[in-house]
Amino acid sequence: MKTIFRICSLLFLVFLLGANSYFLGAGQAQAPKASPPILLTACGQSPDTSTMKVVIQKSKIPYDLVELATVQDLANKKSSGTPYKTIIILMGASLKGMGAAGISIEDEIKRTSELIDAARRDKIMVIGAHIGGMKRRAQGAAVGDNTDELSIDAVAPKSDLLLVLKEGNEDGRFTVIAKQKKIPMIEVEKNLDLIPEIEKLFK
Repeated sequence: MKTIFRICSLLFLVFLLGANSYFLGAGQAQAPKASPPILLTACGQSPDTSTMKVVIQKSKIPYDLVELATVQDLANKKSSGTPYKTIIILMGASLKGMGAAGISIEDEIKRTSELIDAARRDKIMVIGAHIGGMKRRAQGAAVGDNTDELSIDAVAPKSDLLLVLKEGNEDGRFTVIAKQKKIPMIEVEKNLDLIPEIEKLFK
């Protein structure tokens, strides 16, 4: 009877671990804790900022959405006395969005790289998020359009934490980056799962 109980307990534990949405990069015991306020922006003018905005609002965490956030925005917030403690950068490009803003992916990469460098200097946590699934990957883009992957290259390897929708990681691209760069990663089954994960990060 005791043996059966132990087996059942073990199976239950395996189920719980399997249900957990965390992938822990290279020996990380847990994802790092994040602090508000949040600066929300994108590399490539991804419309997924709208989804993340709703997630953050539902989690009741102070934030600012600045589509073309720059180092000056960090400085202005710092001068106000409530500096940003976390930056969430959405990966995945939109040619339509960049076209409307009159910018190129090269402009976006330069802006985002400067933002991340400034965050490093000011000890601001950087979360790289890809929640648009495969439509925000090269596989979902027009022939010859690699702006999505360039956006990922610019942000993911430099992030302190990766937040990824499982459907957009079918080829293991983010898993490879997380392991190579020793970055903890949270992978969710659906965008609705982002709400409890964000709440845990900022708890």
